[in-house]
Amino acid sequence: MTGIDDLPVRDELRGKTPYGAPQLDVPVRLNTNENPYPLPAALVERIAERVREAARGLNRYPDRDAVELRTELAAYLTKTGKYPVGTENVWAANGSNEVIQQLLQTFGGPGRTAIGFEPSYSMHALIARGTGTAWISGPRNDDFTIGLAAAERAIAENRPDVVFITTPNNPTGNAVPPETVLALYEAAQAAKPSMVVIDEAYIEFSHGDSLLPLLEGRPNLVVSRTMSKAFGAAGLRLGYLAAHPAVVDAVQLVRLPYHLSAVTQATALAALEHTDTLLGYVEQLKAERDRLVVELRAAGYEVTESDANFVQFGRFADAHAAWRKILDRGVLVRDNGVPGWLRVSAGTPEENDAFLDAVREMKKEQSA
Repeated sequence: MTGIDDLPVRDELRGKTPYGAPQLDVPVRLNTNENPYPLPAALVERIAERVREAARGLNRYPDRDAVELRTELAAYLTKTGKYPVGTENVWAANGSNEVIQQLLQTFGGPGRTAIGFEPSYSMHALIARGTGTAWISGPRNDDFTIGLAAAERAIAENRPDVVFITTPNNPTGNAVPPETVLALYEAAQAAKPSMVVIDEAYIEFSHGDSLLPLLEGRPNLVVSRTMSKAFGAAGLRLGYLAAHPAVVDAVQLVRLPYHLSAVTQATALAALEHTDTLLGYVEQLKAERDRLVVELRAAGYEVTESDANFVQFGRFADAHAAWRKILDRGVLVRDNGVPGWLRVSAGTPEENDAFLDAVREMKKEQSA
């Protein structure tokens, strides 16, 4: 039978596996950093109204430039990010992954390079490969922070075209201080200059503020966001960026025609009408995340400081074996391949209780 290796696929794709976390039918699923709270009934009804209205015009193409949606996203960013953002500063796509893809199609590509500081969001490297952009794995300290001197050296030596800074970082959860981001931006401009992408997928869960104000006077800086996490809309697939208007113009050179459906735009607009309610759920998740940190440490585990809606915990001699033992107790967490560590998403109080019971039982077995 014909397999992938029998097809004329690109050499850099051979032997690779698709991105994806296990989708298993277990009582408690805490492995994909989803918001565990269903959308409120009032928002579901408003989505139905918006989509019903959009359905009347589905014989026509959607607004190619998503102007209304970008305007409302700009208003949300201005309100929550402590920095004035206009429609011309915002671009939206099918999840933040498509935003990243469009950025790499525009500023990366064959003969160009991108760097990220790993462990970090693995899709940066995967999308780089998919766009023909050479990937450079930059260093992190043992505590998963970015060592400024080492990172600056990596940028100076490799002179990348695109620099990714994920804050809060996935899968480790820790945030990057603004002064470190600024220093890396300056290093990138001195080396190339380069585009610097701040991936803020989890920023609403952070103890600190968004780095949106750093856009001022920095045309090569981009802030990437998503509605999948804080908005509880992972199934919507809506990501967006904020940047200088020239960056927005540039990514439109590679975007597919009518890439955001009318239904997607209508649903996102409905969600943006309910930001206060949705951000209330965020506060609950932040409290649960902090509880997980306290309880895991009390149970004897090491925990990385987290500004996200998940917690990295360890250390294990065999992380995958520990993952399996937790799964055997009906709880699915994430084995990200970081040696000695696992990651758990903050769930509802009941889900978190089930997880904590599982890891406490595992610890008792190890001590017996």
